Amino acid sequence: MPDLSLRTAMVSYGHTKPLIDGTVHSDRINLVHVPVSPIPTAFRRMVRGLEYDVSEMAMSTYLCALAHHKQITAFPAFVLRRFEHDEIYYNTKSGIESPADLIGRKVGLRSYTFTPGVWARGILHDAYGVNSRDVTWVLYGDEHVSEYKAPDNVIPALPDSDMVADLLSGKIDAAIRPGKVNSSDIKPLIPNADEAAQDYFLQTGIYPISHAMVVKNELLKRHPWIADELYSMFKSGKERYLKYLDTANDLDSEDQAISRMKQIIGPDPLPYGIESNRKSLQAFMDFNVQQGIIPEPFKWEDIFTPV
Repeated sequence: MPDLSLRTAMVSYGHTKPLIDGTVHSDRINLVHVPVSPIPTAFRRMVRGLEYDVSEMAMSTYLCALAHHKQITAFPAFVLRRFEHDEIYYNTKSGIESPADLIGRKVGLRSYTFTPGVWARGILHDAYGVNSRDVTWVLYGDEHVSEYKAPDNVIPALPDSDMVADLLSGKIDAAIRPGKVNSSDIKPLIPNADEAAQDYFLQTGIYPISHAMVVKNELLKRHPWIADELYSMFKSGKERYLKYLDTANDLDSEDQAISRMKQIIGPDPLPYGIESNRKSLQAFMDFNVQQGIIPEPFKWEDIFTPV
């Protein structure tokens, strides 16, 4: 009988499913899966009310939460990561012809601390010279960390506004992850986005990290061994999944996408740990400081549990 049962909120990805269905288990920890959909709901509940013992969490939400002294600590199992080159859309009637034309324009997104938005703004800055301060960011939701105050060039959308409708009408010129749009007027801002993402990785070594896992500090204080045990479980789940990718003949679209990343990243398309992700983590920390999400950088070793 395990020592502890931990309420856990996370998505059933290929590499986390073995932990959810019990294929990967521990003699010391019983993970009690709490279904949450969409998963950002869990991020909000965790930073506002510590509703779970263990939770998946977007990386910018985590950094913002730490800056506001939320009692959680991450361990470096990076359960979701993706390039954001293909998630920036613009209205072709806006006069925009290239990413640099976003300067002086209005761009919609869910929230300013939205992790895909942080990565997208960072890529726009580094690859296309678009400083986040030179764009007006229009928000269609609130921040997970309610205490956070965004920069002056960030404004709320009008009440009851819809991002897609505003993009189509021209109230905003572009958007990050607007959702499904059925109009020939709306197109991806970065042409050949998959190739651009691959070039970005080859030039920088940066493979964007979206989500990690966090634990309540109170649990870590009472049971310091939890972090190692959890990390070992997540590594085991990932190892099983990578073997499955190598041998299965019926991969779904998500599995195929991760399998294709091997051609770019190498044999492990889901690297865990700080050291193997040093460049990506440093770039992400820099983006969060530059964009005004946190006032100063943290040391990654200080904000991840040692594993």
